Amino acid sequence: MSYSQIAQMELMNAINSIKSEAELNEFKDMLARYFASKAQKAIDALWNDGVINNNTIEGWGEEHMRTPYHYETNRP
Repeated sequence: MSYSQIAQMELMNAINSIKSEAELNEFKDMLARYFASKAQKAIDALWNDGVINNNTIEGWGEEHMRTPYHYETNRP
């Protein structure tokens, strides 16, 4: 059994114990905090390794990464 399958089983066990909307919100908040912490640690590692810096972050603020839309010229 893979770690992914084990994790799915553990999550299903945890989800089965949720009995109210308040518990569901607490569970969702716990997962969000967990993944936010992992993301912050990864960002900190990139910063400490010199992969990103203030200039990198400022550059991200200038980027326009929108999906280009191409409309057909012969549309009805």
